[in-house]
Amino acid sequence: MAMTETRPAQAAPDFEVRLARSEEELRASQRLRYEVFAEELGATGPMVDHAARLERDRFDPVFDHMLVFDRARSVVPEEQVVGVYRLLPGERIAETGGFYGDGEYDLSVLKSSGRKLLELGRSCLHRDYRGGAAMFHLWTQLAAYTLEQEIEILFGTASFHGTDLQQLAAPLSLLHHRHLAPEDLRVRTLPQFHHTLDRMPEAEIDKPAAMREVPALIKAYLRLGGHVGDGAFVDREFNTTDVFLVLDVARMNARQRAIYTKGL
Repeated sequence: MAMTETRPAQAAPDFEVRLARSEEELRASQRLRYEVFAEELGATGPMVDHAARLERDRFDPVFDHMLVFDRARSVVPEEQVVGVYRLLPGERIAETGGFYGDGEYDLSVLKSSGRKLLELGRSCLHRDYRGGAAMFHLWTQLAAYTLEQEIEILFGTASFHGTDLQQLAAPLSLLHHRHLAPEDLRVRTLPQFHHTLDRMPEAEIDKPAAMREVPALIKAYLRLGGHVGDGAFVDREFNTTDVFLVLDVARMNARQRAIYTKGL
């Protein structure tokens, strides 16, 4: 059995954030995705390779994969990857036949906008790095990427754990009433998959309690000035309920923009 040297729990992390440069780094990102989506959240299906402990799909070779490394975590490079975000600039969809989200959402309002698009997905952090600095470093580099590529609209999905829509009624309804995208950005779930977010009247929602149920990634988009699309997608293979997130860079919250673009 190979021995690995892992940093003591109290040691400060040594973060590096950049795009994957090799097949080995891509596999490390797919391994982390497996740990989070399959082992923690119960995902299965054709995109999950349980034998190899990888979560991967046909889009991976075309996406850019932004990785968070903690160089202090281990001497084994694969074990240094503690965060992942995958990114697809709109001009690459000729290589894939479309965006990943085309299988769940009607993206025509964005595709016809004439603006530069970036699809984001598969965002996850190792359990030991949630609620800390890793996400800030990841989003700072995402901001740099967005500026470099001159992206105008960012979009993708984020998930609630579980598929019981009644149990998620309060947070989904809160998103609908308070954060629904304007018409020019309002992507809709495809009709055959559509589940309304508007599951209860706004007056009946315990808003602080409902917001506590909203995942951190969705809250981060909302703070930046992002919105949600019309409808939820129930992903039974991934054991999640997905909402569509869209962020117009021109409408970003100025204070939040300054936090992530400082020094860029």
